[in-house]
Amino acid sequence: MNPLKLPKMTKKEIADLIKGQLICRIAFKGEKAPYIAPFQYALIGGKLYFHFTKYGRKIELIKKNEPVCVEIEKTTPEMSEYAFVSLIGNLKIVEDPEERAKAIKKLADQGKRKLSKNFLAAHGFKAEDGWESLTQNKRLIIVKLVDVSEIVGLKSP
Repeated sequence: MNPLKLPKMTKKEIADLIKGQLICRIAFKGEKAPYIAPFQYALIGGKLYFHFTKYGRKIELIKKNEPVCVEIEKTTPEMSEYAFVSLIGNLKIVEDPEERAKAIKKLADQGKRKLSKNFLAAHGFKAEDGWESLTQNKRLIIVKLVDVSEIVGLKSP
């Protein structure tokens, strides 16, 4: 008996899923095992942008310039419907001040509208600081996904 394969998503379904979510997971090639961490992301001009805190192993892993896998999913609470997209590419630190400012503004605006202030801890800020603390005036590390070599989107049957 052959196993049931999940149906592939169309390009439009993939684009809609990416546009409709805020949180992803990024899998890095770690020293002993893969390292996976959740991130808020912003979609701007077809590119995914992320804020990295200055602590932890993520910064060291990004400096190695190894491919990463970004996974974005959408599920119903009881899993009767689900879909996920995986993108393989590289992460690059954004140096351009204008591009960086756009990404920070979008991340902060999304956070204000759709996320709890408690999630600010994932950005390295206190909840009482509010989403206004995520500004271009701070020395925030903004990273984008580049050189995407593979995109896979699968969904519930």
